[in-house]
Amino acid sequence: MRINRIKNRGILFTYDEPGWDLNLYLIRGRKYNYLIDTGLGSLCIEPMKEYLKGKETIVINTHYHWDHIWGNGSFQEGIIVSHKLCKDMIQSKWDEMLQKNGNYRMGEILKGLPNLVFDKELIFTEDRIRLFHTPGHTIDSISVLDEEEKVLFAGDNVGDSEEDIVPSLYCDREVYEDTVNKYKELEFDICLSGHNTILKKEVWNNINESLAGSKRRD
Repeated sequence: MRINRIKNRGILFTYDEPGWDLNLYLIRGRKYNYLIDTGLGSLCIEPMKEYLKGKETIVINTHYHWDHIWGNGSFQEGIIVSHKLCKDMIQSKWDEMLQKNGNYRMGEILKGLPNLVFDKELIFTEDRIRLFHTPGHTIDSISVLDEEEKVLFAGDNVGDSEEDIVPSLYCDREVYEDTVNKYKELEFDICLSGHNTILKKEVWNNINESLAGSKRRD
């Protein structure tokens, strides 16, 4: 596991899996800790515990996919936030995801369902943390903007590498294009995602160009 400090209050935990990286992001706010995604099970959470001391931790699931939620069980007594569609999709897809991808599990896996859900937007005013619906990679995808430090966590709406920055899409491409344009209007300078490296805001221009090139080829 690699640990990178992002500006003053962010910590990026990166797990090296064969062929892909997995990023979990912690924002240590004034009132709460905000842990974005929980990875592959309880052993993903274990190295973070030292960083979580002293404040209540709010867990944020960017979308329902297994590699982002299997550590939820370590926080069942706390607040787990997601889009309203995410909770239902975790429930309905749980057994299938575990059967297909169970070989990736790290430690104990318990079904920790979101217990605070929203539709369009949710803001934690005290810490200037904004969550908002950004469908693309999945229909339930959300993103997290640290408005104080101008850091965006875009979940899997960025592809897995700098060479392959357009993600796999589980909704119409036009929906994703609208989300990309929404990102470009926001004020931030660092972009983090579920699997890619630390990027700048310009990544959304590159994604727009890739989408336009794909349209021309179609």
